[in-house]
Amino acid sequence: MNPLRFLSAALCGLLPLLLSQSRALASEASLVLPNLSSVKFLGDIAGNRLLMGGLVICLLGMVFGFVMYKQLKGSSVHKCMREISELIYETCKTYLLTQGKFILVLWAFIAIIIGAYFGWLSPVEGKPVAMTLSIILLFSLVGIAGSYGVAWFGIRVNTFANSRTAFASLKGMPHPIYAIPLRAGMSIGMMLISVELVIMLFILLFVPADFAGPCFIGFAIGESLGAAALRIAGGIFTKIADIGSDLMKIVFKIKEDDARNPGVIADCTGDNAGDSVGPSADGFETYGVTGVALITFILLAVPDKTVQVQLLVWLFVMRIMMVIVSGLSYFLNEAIVKARFGHVKKMNFEQPLTQLVWVTSIVSMVSTYVVSYLLIPELNHDKALWWKLSTIITCGTLAGALIPEMIKIFTSTKSAHVKEVVTASREGGASLNVLSGLVAGNFSAYWMGMVIVALMAIAYTVSTLGLDVLMIGPAVFAFGLVAFGFLGMGPVTIAVDSYGPVTDNAQSVYELSLIESVPNIKEEIKKEFGFDADFENAKKMLEENDGAGNTFKATAKPVLIGTAVVGATTMIFSIIMMLTDKLTTNLDHLSLMHAPFLLGLVTGGAVIYWFTGASIQAVSTGAYRAVEFIKKNIKLEGSEKASVSDSKKVVEICTKYAQKGMFNIFLTVSPLPASSRTSSSAT
Repeated sequence: MNPLRFLSAALCGLLPLLLSQSRALASEASLVLPNLSSVKFLGDIAGNRLLMGGLVICLLGMVFGFVMYKQLKGSSVHKCMREISELIYETCKTYLLTQGKFILVLWAFIAIIIGAYFGWLSPVEGKPVAMTLSIILLFSLVGIAGSYGVAWFGIRVNTFANSRTAFASLKGMPHPIYAIPLRAGMSIGMMLISVELVIMLFILLFVPADFAGPCFIGFAIGESLGAAALRIAGGIFTKIADIGSDLMKIVFKIKEDDARNPGVIADCTGDNAGDSVGPSADGFETYGVTGVALITFILLAVPDKTVQVQLLVWLFVMRIMMVIVSGLSYFLNEAIVKARFGHVKKMNFEQPLTQLVWVTSIVSMVSTYVVSYLLIPELNHDKALWWKLSTIITCGTLAGALIPEMIKIFTSTKSAHVKEVVTASREGGASLNVLSGLVAGNFSAYWMGMVIVALMAIAYTVSTLGLDVLMIGPAVFAFGLVAFGFLGMGPVTIAVDSYGPVTDNAQSVYELSLIESVPNIKEEIKKEFGFDADFENAKKMLEENDGAGNTFKATAKPVLIGTAVVGATTMIFSIIMMLTDKLTTNLDHLSLMHAPFLLGLVTGGAVIYWFTGASIQAVSTGAYRAVEFIKKNIKLEGSEKASVSDSKKVVEICTKYAQKGMFNIFLTVSPLPASSRTSSSAT
């Protein structure tokens, strides 16, 4: 989780507390869903029946992910490479088990806060407190299980893919070492989005309408907690491991991924913890919370029950459609790429990934208009709103393609800015390296922001063309749809993000396996696998592919971040609408002249700096301990590789300080909403 998202979540929690003036408040938990079967679509299909069909599509999406998983598991790999990837998985598994226990500890704290808020400060009117609390707590555990489960699936898939990619490079052909990481990413992406949709559709279709609110709020809390812990702690872990491993190259003048360095396995685990586990859980949370925000807004801002049903069914059918679109676009792109690069000796690894993003984006945009026309040809007697809503979603879908293009200008291995960083490093050492990197990072953030602002401005303009007859605050709904559009090609976004840790690990697996030093290895590979090993080109291609993976890690994360920020905006305004009785009361409390509101904004801004300082402190302290241990235990003479016990010890150090950093942040940030609520009630 990044500082902006953390701020958005903090504001989302602070607003209802700062603005509250009574002990009993409306909340998402008190919302009641309309009867989805009351409106017919596509002629004579009830809304709930249409979404039932969506459940089947989601189950097929899960099957898609599982089939890809089985294919990767069964792919050819030499035993020495498989042993390394299994060692990486074992350390990842230890990390995840430790994190699972840690998340349950955090959940215990959150459960106390939930109990105090929904049991005493703001109980849901007309429902037994015990039942409401039980539902919220149960679905918070479901949310945690979802985030944790997709993260575990992702790490298992990636640790199959890394050794298979490394081994495929020995064939001397670039296409397989591009195709395997992408297949792993699509497996994770389809599984993640499908599981998320199954849970949300279950709540919509099978939970009584007046209890759906507690289910959604509990689910959102749980997945946010799981994502926060896995994202923040994973990010701290990977930086500790990076520093611990990379410093040894300088201190002992050894090569990168030297098998004798016990920090290398921890570095590989960190790649998965920070760039696979974190984004998987984060993507799961972003997708769910954005959906909850839009559902909440529709139920609050749209007075007409029929229109509520039309919009809710439309939103979820669009989500289901986007799962289909992502799968079809992947197969279409793969056919094109295989025909073009299947038999060549050299390829630009970034080109087919860029092509996949644009193919999916274009197909998604076209499908958005077609499906919208079929589902909602008329809303509130207006036959033009379908294309206006489609255009707003398209702004988000387009952002999902444009933002990576903007980021690549500053992160691609062929970009002028990256070459400038390299030149600065050669001429000015570490100081100029850091400064030139900050220049590229700040410029890329600025242009990403400008793209988002421009597309949100277009969405706002379209929202003024008649959406006000449907709802209060149409601009806010438009911003929520932009966030929705960001996720329009969710499986592909997750796939290109997961591409990076696989390619990074593949290079490490190659070096750690010491496959070149295995006696008679060329003859063994020829006899067992039927091809001549090309060691020289294998290393070059793995390095080039690693560069492409790093580039696309950098391009996918801003899409998830942008979605979170824009989606949080919708959630915040939904909460404001509840607290102001649909913008009719207490509006003076939204003014900078209202002291609690101003203090809340300043507090939220200050949290960013605490978050940054605490996370960097955790990295520096943990890295020091890791480096200290590695220096004492590294054996360069008479040893081909580090011991498994030493490698696991480094992983243990990284995990320990990552959790300390996360817990430090949690203990500082969590009391803020409670203290704000207490002071507000006192006034």
